[in-house]
Amino acid sequence: MVLTTAFRDKKLAEEILGKIREIAPSEPVKFCHVCGTHEWTITHAGLRSLLPETVSLIAGPGCPVCIVPAREIDEAIWLAENGVTVVTFGDMFRDPGTEMSLAEAKSLGADVRVVYSVRDAAAMAKKEPGRQFVFFAIGFETTTPMNAVEVPRAPDNLSFLVSHRLIPPAVDFLAEMEELELDGFIAPGHVSTIIGMRPYRRYPKEYGMPVVVAGFEPLDLLMGVYMILRQLDRGKPALENAYTRAVSYEGNVKAQKAVENVFDVVDGAWRGIGVIPGSTLSLKEEFSRKDTRKIHDIDVGPGRDIHPGCSCHLVIIGKISPRECPLFMKVCTPERPKGACMVSSEGTCSIWARQEEL
Repeated sequence: MVLTTAFRDKKLAEEILGKIREIAPSEPVKFCHVCGTHEWTITHAGLRSLLPETVSLIAGPGCPVCIVPAREIDEAIWLAENGVTVVTFGDMFRDPGTEMSLAEAKSLGADVRVVYSVRDAAAMAKKEPGRQFVFFAIGFETTTPMNAVEVPRAPDNLSFLVSHRLIPPAVDFLAEMEELELDGFIAPGHVSTIIGMRPYRRYPKEYGMPVVVAGFEPLDLLMGVYMILRQLDRGKPALENAYTRAVSYEGNVKAQKAVENVFDVVDGAWRGIGVIPGSTLSLKEEFSRKDTRKIHDIDVGPGRDIHPGCSCHLVIIGKISPRECPLFMKVCTPERPKGACMVSSEGTCSIWARQEEL
């Protein structure tokens, strides 16, 4: 039996779609989201097929696993191969580095462990005080506060290989890419519960770009599309909130403060994209004793983000769809991923592939 909620109500969806059709322009418009969960809902609910032909939705770099550079995975593998226990989330386990993944390193004898949270990593380190543990800390603003809270109180034998990235600088990057020809953004719900709406206020003013924060149910996203179209129809780009049940203008101030106390904002690379200014985090100097890169002499060369034939870098920025990659569902599948976009449940290629398998 299929359970129906208010946010999946067919009648309401038809009403919103009717309003969308009424104000949809005759010329094509393109909206971008930067959230893997948004892509999952859009794809699995078939929302693209319901929208007018002139309205398209593309997926930006909203998968926190997909955008980790291969070199940082290489660092984790080097540590695991040199007597350090590396602990990370399940999605990172199979994410490809330059030559292999952490899963492959484990199969060759490296000590790599999967956990659900940073607290699990801390608990492991406490139980084995004679071993050195490293938590491979990945994720956007949603997961960063949990790590920020744990860093100051982590056991002495646990350090952090920080690979956190920030969404607003990525939105800057996309907004400035003229070849994408974007007309609006659907801002990520999870991230926005932490950072609030304030970081997005500059896009309507500086780029003339409508921005709507949306939740994760089909009606949330349809309403987000409608609200952007309404702004375009009125000729008044603005910042609006379609996820008021979870997102406030200020966001989670306590979580923001925890992050500010532990991390500095620095320039950093994104897989297949290059360096985006002010888009990554590093531990403050006062926490250098917890910074893996400062307490271990990691020796890795330049990473290779994109393997021959793979088009992950183009999928990540929404320039092409997964089906336009020559490897998609041929040599690159969820069972045997060649690119990072096929690994995580939030990766665009993985989402499209699993939908095709249904």
